[in-house]
Formats: sequence, structure tokens, C-alpha cells
Amino acid sequence: MTTSRQSALRASCLGLGLTLIAAFLPHLDRVTTHVLAAHIHTSYPTYTEEQVDTAVNAWLMLLSVIGALGVLGWIWTMWTIKADKRWARWSALSIFVIATGVALAALLTKDTSGDVGLAPPLGLVGILPCLAGLWVVVALWRKPEPQPHTR
Repeated sequence: MTTSRQSALRASCLGLGLTLIAAFLPHLDRVTTHVLAAHIHTSYPTYTEEQVDTAVNAWLMLLSVIGALGVLGWIWTMWTIKADKRWARWSALSIFVIATGVALAALLTKDTSGDVGLAPPLGLVGILPCLAGLWVVVALWRKPEPQPHTR
């Protein structure tokens, strides 16, 4: 395996770890800091506690599905790299573009209150796996180093 593919595989492992953290963090927030609930309550001050809870549950479900799809994307990418598929870089690029679009949409999309729907700290954490994805794409599209001649 070339060093660029090894680098891409390492970045994929990092991306998988960051995706797991990004998917778990909102659930941890629910039982600790309540950043998401506070953000929803600030955006919708007339919401009752039950309505805030419903909105938090909806976000947790959505973020869990996104996280699960992200994990599948990383596993797929690692497999294509390890199997030395010629189209691994196209696959990684496609997944990167889609995942970055989803992460940016979660971070920047405004809801009916006029504020972003997802609490910004959680949205920013969702961007982190995309940085690893960028590393994978760059590593896979790099020109391969010439192999030393062996006799």
C-alpha cells in the first residue's frame, strides 16, 4: 500500500472516531449540559418543557441517523482503500461532498424561529469528521510517489 493510501486509511480511522464522538455528544449533552435544550428554549421561548423535549428528541433521532450513515461511510471508505479499489478516490470524494453538505446544512440552516435549528456547538462538532474526510480526499488524489526499483 502506498504512503498516500496509508495516510488516507489513518485519516479514515480518525474520521470514524470523530463521527462516533459527534453522534454520541448530543446524547451526552441531554443528560449533562443541556446545550441543545437551552438553544431550543431560547429560539422558542413560548415552548413548554414537553415541547422542548419533543424537539430535542427529534434532533437526537436525526443526529443518530446521520451518525450511523457517517459510520457506514467511513467503513465503506476504509474498505475501498484497503481493497485498493481504483475508484476509491471517487467514492471518498462523493461521500465527502455529501457529508460536508449535510454537516453544513445542520450547522447553518435556520428554522421557523429565524435562528439556526441545531445548537451551534453541536453543529461545529459535526464539522470535525469532514476535516478528516478532506484529509482522506487529499491523500487519495495526491500523485503517488515513485516506487524504488528493487532488484
